Order: sequence, then structure tokens, then C-alpha cells
Amino acid sequence: MKRKYKHSIRRQITIAFALIMLFTIGVCLFMNDLFLEKFYILNKERALKTVYDSICSGVNEKKLDTDEFELEMQKYVAKHNVSICIITSLFEPVKIYSNEPSEELMLELRENIIRDSLWYGKLKKMLLETDEYVMGILTDKRTQTDYIEVFGTLPDGSLFMLRTALESIKESATIASRFLLYVGIVSLIISTVAIFFLSKKLTKPILEIADISEKMAKMDFETTYKGENLTEIGLLGNNINILSNNLKETISELKTANIELARDNEQKAQIDEVRKEFLSNVSHELKTPLALIQGYAEGLKEGINEEEERDYYCDVIIDEAGKMNTMVKKLLNLNQLEFGNNNVTMERFDIISLIKNYVQSAEIMIKQNDIKVNLPNYNEFYVWADEFMTEEAFSNYFSNAINHCEGDGQKRIDVNLQMIDNKVRVSVYNTGKPIPGDSIDHIWEKFYKVDKARTREYGGSGVGLSIVKAIMEAMGQQYGVINKDDGVEFWFTLDKV
Repeated sequence: MKRKYKHSIRRQITIAFALIMLFTIGVCLFMNDLFLEKFYILNKERALKTVYDSICSGVNEKKLDTDEFELEMQKYVAKHNVSICIITSLFEPVKIYSNEPSEELMLELRENIIRDSLWYGKLKKMLLETDEYVMGILTDKRTQTDYIEVFGTLPDGSLFMLRTALESIKESATIASRFLLYVGIVSLIISTVAIFFLSKKLTKPILEIADISEKMAKMDFETTYKGENLTEIGLLGNNINILSNNLKETISELKTANIELARDNEQKAQIDEVRKEFLSNVSHELKTPLALIQGYAEGLKEGINEEEERDYYCDVIIDEAGKMNTMVKKLLNLNQLEFGNNNVTMERFDIISLIKNYVQSAEIMIKQNDIKVNLPNYNEFYVWADEFMTEEAFSNYFSNAINHCEGDGQKRIDVNLQMIDNKVRVSVYNTGKPIPGDSIDHIWEKFYKVDKARTREYGGSGVGLSIVKAIMEAMGQQYGVINKDDGVEFWFTLDKV
């Protein structure tokens, strides 16, 4: 539906244009009435000065009798309607060029020379007076015609007079003003009608943009400006489209944020439950070593006399305290990783050197468990990662492999590097029993233990693989586990340099 606006731009443009046209016509009429006569007289003065300069030049160059001079004077007579009369000081005619009778010019010039008071008596306005000539506007009493006359002497002493009739400039100005008024009125009507229809084309995209902005105010961002106008209006339309799109995206993000906020509030309750569960698990894990420490400490207090028993009791207390210390450290490390408090420092380092150094530090445990370790055949291999976190992840994999390494024959741990899509895949394989299928998805959870009795035997805390998961997610890498026919392979990826 076509809408009507109380303060239409189209109407305002039309009125403004009409007023400008009226003002322009009025200024033209005023200027015509005020300055046209002066401008006309000024042009006549210039024409007479030009003729005078040409005559003086002809006298000085002695060209008065040449055909060239004759032709030049005739052109002035025809072009400027000027009469030229040159006589000697004895009033003998030398040259006369005029559309008027030469006798009248001679008579006029004689009267001006002999009785200049007569000339001044007829003078209406003095235009110019020099040592060589005078110029003024006079009225011929016989014909009641106004003239501009110039008379004086030439360089050779000859007398001259120039005269040109002034047409009725006032009447001409009146006629010109009337004609200009008629033309202006017709032009005003035609131009106003033209601008009225032209303004429709100009205001159409503006009205379209106004409708779009109104829909935007009602949260409707589907309508867009589709004009191809390359002017400021087109730029405004494109900016409106950008604004609409940005508002749409911002509102969408805001709604998403509100949904996420609601989800976060919902998850907050879940986190509280997880925290309670975490505390319960920690309490459960610490309950056994605390009970052992308490029991053996009470035994020592009761005064065990056997030295071997006292040493055994002390060893148990030290061992259980060490297990508790290890568990607390790992829990603190895991807590920092999960809550993003542990900053990741990416650096370039040799993964081969890291692996060999750690395996060398675990040499005692390897020999105690009679395990053969196979390392990758690289002198050096550089990667981008957090070196400390990478060592922590590898140590958890390797210690886990040592603790679960079994075999009828030779126990074996294989450490391998493999390039996959510009990633380095680090894997740790150990011979032994595969992980049960129902436990594969849970081994990365805190305190989850596949074989609790065996885990207790070597002092496992159940958080080692959870730490690996947190480290890899903090560095944006992948990790996983693969059951083999005769063992288990754990792996994670790093960026290759």
C-alpha cells in the first residue's frame, strides 16, 4: 500500500525549486531594470574610444587616404552605428563616414568648435573630458534623439567629431523585462511540473529506505535495500543493509548467549553435584591410605619391640603418605588444567630428546619389571607444544604402560612417532591385556579404574589419564586409545615444525 507522508520530501523539493526559480527571475528583472542602461552606455563609450584610437593611429601612420582605412571606418559605421567627421582647422572637410547627411555633421561640428557653450547647453551628462576631446550625452532638440558625441582635435591638428545615437534604452529595458517575465513564468511552470515528477524518482529509494528502517524498528530484518543507485542514497541503502545484518547477527548472538546463560545456570547445579562427587571420590581414595597410616602409627605407639616390624610399619606409613602426596599433586594439576588456570606456553623443542630423557629417568622401574623398551629411530624431531605439559602427558602414558605391561614371554613397550596430516602422532604401546569394551569410554574420567586391585597394588590414583585428556584439550590436540591383539596403545598428537 502506498503511504502518504505529511512532510513529503517530494513536495518540499518542488516548493524549494519553485521558490529558487522565482527568486532567480526576480533578481534578473531587478538587474535588468537597474543596470541594463548603464551597461549599454558603457559599451557605446568603448566603441567610440575604439574608433578614436583607430583614427589617431591612421593619422599618425598617414593612412587616411588608404583603402584599408576607408574599409575600417565603414565597418565601424555599420557595426556601431557611428558617424565620423574629420575637418581641417579651416573647417574644410577631410573625411566623413556616416549614415547621416554630411552637411548636418559639418554644421554640428562647426557649432561645437565655434560655440562650445552651445554644446554644453545641450549636454545632459558629461561622460569624459580630456585634453584631446570631450564626450557626453546630448539631446537633439529637432529630433528629440539622444546622442553620445565626442569632439576634439587629432594629433595632426585636424578637428573631429564622433556621434552615435542612443536608442530608447529605457523602453528597450522595459520590453526586455516584460519578455523575461513572460518567459520566466512559462519556465517556472514547466520546470515545477518537471521537478515534481523527477523528484518522484529521487524520493522513491528514500521512501524504500524509510520503510526498511520502520520494519527494522519492529525487529524485521529480512527486507533489504536492492536499489542500484550509486549516489549517497545508494550508499545509505547499503549501510542500512549492513546495519540490518549486524543487528540480526547481534540479536542472534544475544539470544544464543541467553540460551547459554540459562544452560550455564543449569550446569551450575550439575557442577555442584560434580564437586560433591569429586569430594566424595577424593575422600574415598584418601580413606584407605589414611586408615593404614593411622593403624600402623597406633601400632608403633603401642610399642612394637621387633625392629623388623617397626621398620615395616614405618615403610608402610612412608609409602602411603607418598601415595597421598602424589595424588594431591595430580589433583591440583588436574584442577588447574580443567579450570584454565594453567597457561599454555607454545615452544619449539625436540620430542625425541624429551622421550629419551624420561625413559632414562625411569630406567630403574623398567629393569625392576623386566621390560624391553623400543624407542623411535630418530636423532631429533622438532614439534610445537608446551614442553612441560607434553612431558607430563608422556610420563602418564609411559608409567601407565609400565604398570600394566604383561606377557608370557618378553614384556615390551614400544614408543613410536608417525606423521599424519602435518601432525606428529606420539604413541606408547605395551603388551598385556586389552581394556574391556565397556571401560574404553570411561578411562579418561577421574578416579575411574579398570582393575582397582591392581591399581591399588602399584599405587595408582586414577587421575593420570584425566590429566592427559585435560592437557591435550588445553593445547587443542587429539588423544585416544587402541586395543591391540596382544596389548594396548595410547596416543596423542602434536604440531610438527
